[in-house]
Amino acid sequence: MSGLLVAGTTSDAGKSVVTTGLCRAFARRGVAVAPYKAQNMSNNSMVCIDGDGRTAEIGRAQWVQALAAQVTPEPAMNPVLLKPGSDRRSHVVVMGHPAGEVSATDFATGRRHLAAAAHAAYDDLASRFEVVVAEGAGSPAEINLRSSDYVNMGLARHAELPVVVVGDIDRGGLFASMFGTLALLEPADQALVAGFVVNKFRGDLGLLRPGLEQLEHLTGRPVTGVLPWHPDLWLDSEDALDLEGRRSQDGARVRVAVVRLPRISNFTDVDALGLEPDLDVVFSSDPRDLADADLVVLPGTRATLADLAWLRSRGLDVAITQHVAAGRPLLGICGGFQMLGREIRDPDGVEGAPGARADGLGLLPVTTTFASKKVLRLPSGEALGATSTGYEIHHGRITLDADAEEFLGGARSGQVFGTMWHGSLEGDAFRAAFLSEATGLSSSSVSFPAARERRMELLADLVEEHLDVDALLSLARHGAPSSLPLLSVPLLTAPEGDR
Repeated sequence: MSGLLVAGTTSDAGKSVVTTGLCRAFARRGVAVAPYKAQNMSNNSMVCIDGDGRTAEIGRAQWVQALAAQVTPEPAMNPVLLKPGSDRRSHVVVMGHPAGEVSATDFATGRRHLAAAAHAAYDDLASRFEVVVAEGAGSPAEINLRSSDYVNMGLARHAELPVVVVGDIDRGGLFASMFGTLALLEPADQALVAGFVVNKFRGDLGLLRPGLEQLEHLTGRPVTGVLPWHPDLWLDSEDALDLEGRRSQDGARVRVAVVRLPRISNFTDVDALGLEPDLDVVFSSDPRDLADADLVVLPGTRATLADLAWLRSRGLDVAITQHVAAGRPLLGICGGFQMLGREIRDPDGVEGAPGARADGLGLLPVTTTFASKKVLRLPSGEALGATSTGYEIHHGRITLDADAEEFLGGARSGQVFGTMWHGSLEGDAFRAAFLSEATGLSSSSVSFPAARERRMELLADLVEEHLDVDALLSLARHGAPSSLPLLSVPLLTAPEGDR
């Protein structure tokens, strides 16, 4: 089996970026390459098709990485997807389909079946592709979780994968975190760590080089490249950490406020709006930011009832109704759309206690009832005179009043639009029609699919220029060198009074 694990010193260090770039760079060389992430914790997901022809759900990042690798996305590329429903519990998706829940206390004992499913999926991919580029999660040096790890070094040990560790120099402490990550690993894990990659570098590489050389000397492992920071390097996001990095358009004529819900999901729905030159797109949880917005977007959420209560506690419900009363447009997507209806019912306890219910904001003639079975669909249709496609991932069943105006699996009333379709704004024709209808903006020449492809090509160009791609491909094919030295760190002894 040929493969490579891209690990990171921290969450959001650049693992997804490096994995995506390597997938495209290897594909350019004619290599049949597949992306993989054993376990993803994200509420940003995507619908694909499994081996039986059924719709299935995987993390958005792996879906994009499959596009970069120029292969069809499939559940084996993200066999375990955890979708946080609260701070302590997550809904589990295994091989694209719901598989119950898992809690924070289940790490040590309750995830063996997930490890088995994840490793079987990796073995399947490795049997069908020349190279698998696996993305780790968080840090491989989470020593309190190592015994139950199947995503980082547990995966590397399972498949004898060489590992490269990515560090984000923009955060500071790069050399300490890289050295420390290696030093905290047990000897058998250290033996698989074969190199480092620096991410988001700005400035004079000559000033950085002495540190790189010393790191190589101390660890006996090469730095296989320094990836620069680039303002146009924006890929579909995996989690809400990336919301902090989003920037608005300078000089835009129309302001779009996206409500930043605590359990926001599929916020990539508005990525296409961020590319429009006349739109200033901001995420906010402050009612004052909605007051002067030309368009408000209420996005999806993993916990509709809880986030609706939070909305009210912040006074955002009042800000939204005042926005609509002023005749300005509002778009609700999936869970955000459900909040705009008359009532939300949860008889089976999908989101909490059985029988829970809440009044919606009453802006659309819709009632939502949660059901245990999840809906996964890839719908297509027409609205506002334009064809549209999207994807559905939800437990809510929508009932429209008899005289309600339908709109992309949802409803419309005046300037209030609600849809169950994620991703509809990625369609250039529909996005242009919606913006014209809602804001009066004329169509732009922006193509979202073309922009995504340009970003992936840009990333691959940067990887080709700044990383040793041939060395990384050779590493994937031949494994970690047997001569890598081990770091010896003395065990710390607790102070006398702490024993």
